[in-house]
Amino acid sequence: MKLSKKSDYALRAMIYLSMNYRKGAIQIKEISTNERIPQKFLENILLILRKVGILNSKIGLKGGYELARSPDLITLGEVIRALDGAIAPLDCVSKMSYKPCSEEVTCVIRGVMIDIRNAITDVLDRMTFADMCNRVKESIESKESGVLTYTI
Repeated sequence: MKLSKKSDYALRAMIYLSMNYRKGAIQIKEISTNERIPQKFLENILLILRKVGILNSKIGLKGGYELARSPDLITLGEVIRALDGAIAPLDCVSKMSYKPCSEEVTCVIRGVMIDIRNAITDVLDRMTFADMCNRVKESIESKESGVLTYTI
């Protein structure tokens, strides 16, 4: 599985919104600037996330985007699927967009690909944005203490 640029940007924006949860709506320009995401691209991403119910938007002077639910109720898998669709290395092992293969019955590769799909989706569907916020905080704390670790 390779994460698309769209999903990469979406995850970064969602972490930013999660870190600022309950602070009100955040303008696209702020997210774009702080996360170094092209603003036009980010607008399209956030619109998709709003349409699937992950984000809410507010119009006006204090408008912007905010999480529709608590960060502990939104998973990475949910966001990636909203932008990229199925999380599967092959169409014949996809739960969302299954397409049969002529070799499916005897293909030993398929069994391995199902295991890979399950391992990836298990992690992505368990990992919430609250978990990601904790990883960011741990990373900042270890950086401040002089121990450089990359935890995200």
